[in-house]
Amino acid sequence: MPNPAWRTLLAVLFALFLAGCASVPMGSKEADNQAKTFASPSSGNAALYVFRNSFVGQALTKALYIDAKLIGMSANKVYFYKELPAGKHTISTQSEFSDNALEITLEAGKLYFVRQYIKMGVFVGGANLELVSEEEGKKEVLQCSLAAPQ
Repeated sequence: MPNPAWRTLLAVLFALFLAGCASVPMGSKEADNQAKTFASPSSGNAALYVFRNSFVGQALTKALYIDAKLIGMSANKVYFYKELPAGKHTISTQSEFSDNALEITLEAGKLYFVRQYIKMGVFVGGANLELVSEEEGKKEVLQCSLAAPQ
């Protein structure tokens, strides 16, 4: 008969396996396909893609905000698309002890790509944001699926 400690360990590992990756509400396939055409935004606006495509922190969901308004919960291989008026905007994400923010000035007619990434924390992984090039952003977004906005 196997050792009870091994049974407990196997049960915990199996539960973690079943939990799998984090999940969030997803957008429609049509909206995902449209956003991935990377079309120019409507007049006076810029297009913002916020994505997360990283092995680290796959089981975590993190809140994302634009100008202090919740846009949704992120997970691995997920992105958000939003058209915003030109000007300064603050993108922020939930982290371990406080939110981390990135302030960017958007120009009308342009596409912007912000990567959310998970970093090691004291108790749980935290999140941070970085602006990436259009070329890199498009490549990463094509590997992700559109999340439903809140």
